[in-house]
Amino acid sequence: MKYIIDIIEDIRESIDNQEDFLFQAMLLKESPNNDEKLIYAGESPLNYFDIDREKKRLFMGIDGSDSRVTIGDIVPQLLILDVSDMMYEIRIDINIQNRDIEVVGFGKDEQEKRYILFIKV
Repeated sequence: MKYIIDIIEDIRESIDNQEDFLFQAMLLKESPNNDEKLIYAGESPLNYFDIDREKKRLFMGIDGSDSRVTIGDIVPQLLILDVSDMMYEIRIDINIQNRDIEVVGFGKDEQEKRYILFIKV
């Protein structure tokens, strides 16, 4: 489980808050032969985000639109949150069947300027 404070710190350390990086969700699934091994199952750019104060979560999602969420879109809004709000979980909605999925890790692709949120189903 990852929290807003985790992503703020990782973005600062790994890509130095470069505003033009795009958020990307990367789906991992358990290997059919080995429960401890995760295998790549696809990826997609994230199209929207919302801070849900009622559920205490940062939601990001895929809606099939052409919009893309960048570091510059979201980080300034995260940095002004109260300290207690920085403990909100980060969750991703992929589609109608796969909603509210936990983020299990972060990564980056410096060549393509992508900041990656790893999710597992």
